[in-house]
Amino acid sequence: MIQSKWPKTLPPLTPEEVEINNEFMRYWHEVLPQKYSVADKFCHRYPVRHSPSSVVRTLEVGAGIGEHLAYETLTTEQQKNYVALETRQNMAEQMRRRFPRIRTLLGDCQKRLEFPDGYFDRIIAINILEHLPNLPAALREMHRLCDKEAGTFLAVIPCEGGFAYGLAREISAKRIFEKRFKRPYSVFIDQEHINVPEEILAELDPFFEVADRTFFPIPLPFEFCNLFIGLTLRPRRQIKGTSPVC
Repeated sequence: MIQSKWPKTLPPLTPEEVEINNEFMRYWHEVLPQKYSVADKFCHRYPVRHSPSSVVRTLEVGAGIGEHLAYETLTTEQQKNYVALETRQNMAEQMRRRFPRIRTLLGDCQKRLEFPDGYFDRIIAINILEHLPNLPAALREMHRLCDKEAGTFLAVIPCEGGFAYGLAREISAKRIFEKRFKRPYSVFIDQEHINVPEEILAELDPFFEVADRTFFPIPLPFEFCNLFIGLTLRPRRQIKGTSPVC
């Protein structure tokens, strides 16, 4: 019997390391749009550009402190039906203070959420899928929640493992983390960026079809020279490898 690699097992952390990682993630979400705005703008503008105009209900997984909402122009109805899901309490609390009209939930997208099947016509995941130890479970849940008729799943993933992304990390997040916390960046990143694009795309395939794929900053389909990949995905009516429902 072949043993699945999912869910992936992460190195154990001390309580102090957990606190440091949570604080750095919150801090990085503040630094990124200020110091590295070109990359940050692509990550947030891609979902906006590829969103259908008919969107009513949105689920944003891993919403952080609400950076993406600065790029959205939402009607009152769309605000009322926008759900921001965040797993870190310190970030969810900041999100609630910044955007009181948005419904912010503390929760895990790798587990079943409280919404009925097909509830959302748009799901957004910006630099989240690379973080998930049980990625297949999360994608199954996203597929369940996405409207099979008109739903869109918009994801941005980093070119983790690629030359350009590794170089960019050395002069940005790694430098900032080690200067701020006086400890190796591996304590943080070994817990966080655990899935590479090849794995993510393979796990997406049973659940979603790719309608658009855009590479940044070089519009060529190569990971080594790029930083991010934007994906527009449509939910499959039937999950690959399953029997039709009668």
